[in-house]
Amino acid sequence: MAKLVFIRHGQSEWNLSNLFTGWVDVNLSEQGVAEAQAAGKKIKEAGIEFDQAYTSVLTRAIKTLHYALEGSDQLWVPEIKSWRLNERHYGALQGQNKAEAAEQFGEDQVLVWRRSYDTLPPLLSATDEGSAANDRRYADLDPKAIPGGENLKVTLERVIPFWEDEIAPKLLEGKNVIVAAHGNSLRALTKYIENISDADIMGVEMATGEPVVYDLDDKLNIVSKIKL
Repeated sequence: MAKLVFIRHGQSEWNLSNLFTGWVDVNLSEQGVAEAQAAGKKIKEAGIEFDQAYTSVLTRAIKTLHYALEGSDQLWVPEIKSWRLNERHYGALQGQNKAEAAEQFGEDQVLVWRRSYDTLPPLLSATDEGSAANDRRYADLDPKAIPGGENLKVTLERVIPFWEDEIAPKLLEGKNVIVAAHGNSLRALTKYIENISDADIMGVEMATGEPVVYDLDDKLNIVSKIKL
Protein backbone atom coordinates (compact mmCIF):
# COMPACT_ATOMS: atom_id res chain seq x y z
CA MET A 1 0.00 0.00 0.00
CA ALA A 2 1.40 3.38 -1.04
CA LYS A 3 1.35 6.54 1.05
CA LEU A 4 0.71 9.97 -0.44
CA VAL A 5 1.42 13.03 1.69
CA PHE A 6 0.31 16.55 0.82
CA ILE A 7 1.76 19.60 2.56
CA ARG A 8 0.67 23.12 1.79
CA HIS A 9 3.66 25.42 2.18
CA GLY A 10 4.06 27.22 5.47
CA GLN A 11 2.91 30.80 5.89
CA SER A 12 4.60 33.06 3.34
CA GLU A 13 5.61 36.69 3.74
CA TRP A 14 2.70 37.69 1.52
CA ASN A 15 0.26 35.48 3.44
CA LEU A 16 1.34 37.45 6.47
CA SER A 17 0.75 40.74 4.64
CA ASN A 18 -2.66 39.57 3.31
CA LEU A 19 -1.60 39.93 -0.34
CA PHE A 20 -2.70 37.93 -3.37
CA THR A 21 0.40 35.89 -4.23
CA GLY A 22 -0.22 33.34 -6.98
CA TRP A 23 2.85 32.87 -9.14
CA VAL A 24 4.80 35.68 -7.47
CA ASP A 25 7.86 34.11 -5.85
CA VAL A 26 7.96 35.07 -2.18
CA ASN A 27 9.71 33.53 0.79
CA LEU A 28 8.39 31.85 3.91
CA SER A 29 7.76 33.97 6.98
CA GLU A 30 9.34 32.98 10.28
CA GLN A 31 6.06 31.29 11.17
CA GLY A 32 6.09 29.50 7.83
CA VAL A 33 9.55 28.10 8.50
CA ALA A 34 8.41 26.87 11.91
CA GLU A 35 5.31 25.27 10.36
CA ALA A 36 7.40 23.42 7.78
CA GLN A 37 9.85 22.23 10.41
CA ALA A 38 6.97 21.04 12.59
CA ALA A 39 5.58 19.12 9.60
CA GLY A 40 8.88 17.29 9.25
CA LYS A 41 8.82 16.37 12.93
CA LYS A 42 5.28 15.00 12.59
CA ILE A 43 6.29 12.92 9.59
CA LYS A 44 9.26 11.50 11.50
CA GLU A 45 7.09 10.69 14.52
CA ALA A 46 4.61 8.93 12.22
CA GLY A 47 7.45 6.84 10.78
CA ILE A 48 6.64 7.72 7.16
CA GLU A 49 9.49 7.13 4.72
CA PHE A 50 9.42 8.55 1.19
CA ASP A 51 10.72 7.30 -2.14
CA GLN A 52 9.97 10.42 -4.20
CA ALA A 53 9.26 14.10 -3.55
CA TYR A 54 7.53 16.69 -5.71
CA THR A 55 7.16 20.44 -5.42
CA SER A 56 6.52 23.54 -7.50
CA VAL A 57 9.11 25.97 -8.82
CA LEU A 58 8.21 28.58 -6.19
CA THR A 59 10.50 29.22 -3.23
CA ARG A 60 7.89 28.91 -0.46
CA ALA A 61 6.96 25.38 -1.56
CA ILE A 62 10.52 24.28 -2.27
CA LYS A 63 11.71 25.40 1.17
CA THR A 64 8.72 23.77 2.84
CA LEU A 65 9.62 20.49 1.17
CA HIS A 66 13.25 20.78 2.25
CA TYR A 67 12.40 21.65 5.85
CA ALA A 68 9.92 18.77 6.02
CA LEU A 69 12.40 16.29 4.57
CA GLU A 70 15.22 17.55 6.76
CA GLY A 71 13.01 17.33 9.83
CA SER A 72 12.20 13.71 9.02
CA ASP A 73 15.85 12.84 8.20
CA GLN A 74 15.05 12.36 4.50
CA LEU A 75 16.64 15.32 2.79
CA TRP A 76 18.32 12.89 0.38
CA VAL A 77 15.00 11.77 -1.18
CA PRO A 78 14.90 12.47 -4.94
CA GLU A 79 12.76 15.48 -5.84
CA ILE A 80 11.18 16.86 -8.99
CA LYS A 81 10.09 20.49 -9.35
CA SER A 82 7.34 21.42 -11.79
CA TRP A 83 5.50 24.62 -12.69
CA ARG A 84 2.38 22.46 -12.92
CA LEU A 85 2.32 22.33 -9.11
CA ASN A 86 2.45 26.12 -8.81
CA GLU A 87 -0.21 28.03 -6.93
CA ARG A 88 -3.25 29.23 -8.84
CA HIS A 89 -2.35 32.34 -10.84
CA TYR A 90 -4.34 35.29 -9.47
CA GLY A 91 -3.86 37.42 -12.57
CA ALA A 92 -3.92 41.19 -12.12
CA LEU A 93 -4.86 40.71 -8.45
CA GLN A 94 -1.35 39.50 -7.64
CA GLY A 95 0.37 41.87 -5.23
CA GLN A 96 -2.87 43.55 -4.15
CA ASN A 97 -3.96 43.59 -0.54
CA LYS A 98 -7.06 41.42 -0.19
CA ALA A 99 -8.84 43.84 2.12
CA GLU A 100 -8.11 46.78 -0.17
CA ALA A 101 -9.30 44.79 -3.18
CA ALA A 102 -12.56 44.12 -1.33
CA GLU A 103 -12.98 47.85 -0.75
CA GLN A 104 -12.26 48.61 -4.41
CA PHE A 105 -14.29 45.89 -6.11
CA GLY A 106 -16.69 44.86 -3.35
CA GLU A 107 -16.47 41.92 -0.97
CA ASP A 108 -18.88 39.80 -3.02
CA GLN A 109 -16.85 40.20 -6.22
CA VAL A 110 -13.56 39.40 -4.51
CA LEU A 111 -15.16 36.36 -2.87
CA VAL A 112 -16.26 35.15 -6.31
CA TRP A 113 -12.74 35.61 -7.67
CA ARG A 114 -11.23 33.78 -4.70
CA ARG A 115 -13.72 30.97 -4.18
CA SER A 116 -15.64 30.35 -7.41
CA TYR A 117 -14.63 27.15 -9.20
CA ASP A 118 -14.75 28.52 -12.74
CA THR A 119 -14.66 32.34 -12.59
CA LEU A 120 -11.41 33.92 -13.75
CA PRO A 121 -9.80 36.89 -11.96
CA PRO A 122 -8.86 40.02 -13.94
CA LEU A 123 -6.17 38.82 -16.31
CA LEU A 124 -2.56 39.94 -16.40
CA SER A 125 -1.17 40.82 -19.81
CA ALA A 126 1.89 38.94 -21.09
CA THR A 127 3.50 42.35 -21.63
CA ASP A 128 2.98 43.38 -18.01
CA GLU A 129 6.18 43.73 -15.99
CA GLY A 130 4.86 41.23 -13.47
CA SER A 131 4.02 38.55 -16.04
CA ALA A 132 5.57 35.11 -15.60
CA ALA A 133 6.51 35.37 -19.28
CA ASN A 134 9.44 37.50 -18.07
CA ASP A 135 10.63 34.87 -15.56
CA ARG A 136 13.53 32.64 -16.61
CA ARG A 137 12.12 29.60 -14.84
CA TYR A 138 9.35 29.47 -17.48
CA ALA A 139 11.58 30.16 -20.47
CA ASP A 140 11.20 26.63 -21.88
CA LEU A 141 7.39 26.73 -21.84
CA ASP A 142 5.20 27.47 -24.82
CA PRO A 143 4.22 31.11 -24.19
CA LYS A 144 0.58 30.06 -24.60
CA ALA A 145 0.95 27.82 -21.54
CA ILE A 146 1.86 30.76 -19.29
CA PRO A 147 -1.40 31.98 -17.76
CA GLY A 148 -2.58 35.52 -17.31
CA GLY A 149 -4.87 34.29 -14.54
CA GLU A 150 -6.50 31.06 -13.40
CA ASN A 151 -9.48 29.74 -11.52
CA LEU A 152 -9.52 26.39 -9.73
CA LYS A 153 -10.89 24.64 -12.82
CA VAL A 154 -7.96 25.81 -14.95
CA THR A 155 -5.55 24.94 -12.13
CA LEU A 156 -6.95 21.42 -12.06
CA GLU A 157 -6.52 21.09 -15.84
CA ARG A 158 -2.90 22.20 -15.41
CA VAL A 159 -2.10 19.87 -12.50
CA ILE A 160 -3.71 16.63 -13.69
CA PRO A 161 -1.22 15.86 -16.51
CA PHE A 162 1.57 15.97 -13.94
CA TRP A 163 -0.42 13.67 -11.66
CA GLU A 164 -1.00 11.20 -14.49
CA ASP A 165 2.53 11.31 -15.90
CA GLU A 166 4.64 11.59 -12.75
CA ILE A 167 2.90 11.08 -9.41
CA ALA A 168 0.38 8.32 -10.11
CA PRO A 169 2.92 5.96 -11.75
CA LYS A 170 5.12 6.13 -8.64
CA LEU A 171 2.16 5.36 -6.39
CA LEU A 172 1.12 2.47 -8.63
CA GLU A 173 4.62 1.06 -8.10
CA GLY A 174 3.93 1.11 -4.35
CA LYS A 175 6.24 4.07 -3.73
CA ASN A 176 5.61 6.59 -0.94
CA VAL A 177 5.30 10.13 -2.27
CA ILE A 178 5.35 13.60 -0.70
CA VAL A 179 3.97 16.64 -2.53
CA ALA A 180 4.77 20.06 -1.05
CA ALA A 181 2.82 22.65 -2.98
CA HIS A 182 0.16 25.32 -2.60
CA GLY A 183 -3.37 25.73 -1.33
CA ASN A 184 -5.04 25.65 -4.73
CA SER A 185 -2.83 23.17 -6.57
CA LEU A 186 -3.32 20.76 -3.66
CA ARG A 187 -7.05 21.47 -3.56
CA ALA A 188 -7.17 20.61 -7.27
CA LEU A 189 -5.39 17.30 -6.63
CA THR A 190 -7.63 16.63 -3.64
CA LYS A 191 -10.72 17.23 -5.78
CA TYR A 192 -9.44 14.78 -8.37
CA ILE A 193 -8.37 11.91 -6.15
CA GLU A 194 -11.35 12.21 -3.78
CA ASN A 195 -13.85 12.85 -6.61
CA ILE A 196 -15.19 15.98 -4.88
CA SER A 197 -17.90 17.93 -6.69
CA ASP A 198 -17.35 21.39 -8.15
CA ALA A 199 -19.59 22.86 -5.46
CA ASP A 200 -18.14 20.98 -2.49
CA ILE A 201 -14.48 21.66 -3.31
CA MET A 202 -15.05 25.33 -2.57
CA GLY A 203 -15.45 24.45 1.11
CA VAL A 204 -12.21 22.47 1.28
CA GLU A 205 -9.28 24.26 2.91
CA MET A 206 -5.63 23.23 3.12
CA ALA A 207 -3.99 24.33 6.36
CA THR A 208 -0.43 25.67 6.04
CA GLY A 209 2.25 23.23 7.10
CA GLU A 210 -0.18 20.46 8.05
CA PRO A 211 0.61 17.07 6.44
CA VAL A 212 -2.35 15.16 5.01
CA VAL A 213 -1.65 11.43 4.63
CA TYR A 214 -3.47 9.10 2.25
CA ASP A 215 -3.12 5.33 2.21
CA LEU A 216 -3.88 4.14 -1.33
CA ASP A 217 -4.52 0.64 -2.66
CA ASP A 218 -3.06 -0.74 -5.89
CA LYS A 219 -5.76 1.03 -7.92
CA LEU A 220 -5.18 4.34 -6.12
CA ASN A 221 -8.44 4.10 -4.19
CA ILE A 222 -8.28 5.82 -0.83
CA VAL A 223 -8.10 3.35 2.05
CA SER A 224 -7.62 6.00 4.74
CA LYS A 225 -6.91 9.70 5.13
CA ILE A 226 -5.49 11.38 8.23
CA LYS A 227 -4.03 14.76 9.18
CA LEU A 228 -0.86 14.64 11.24
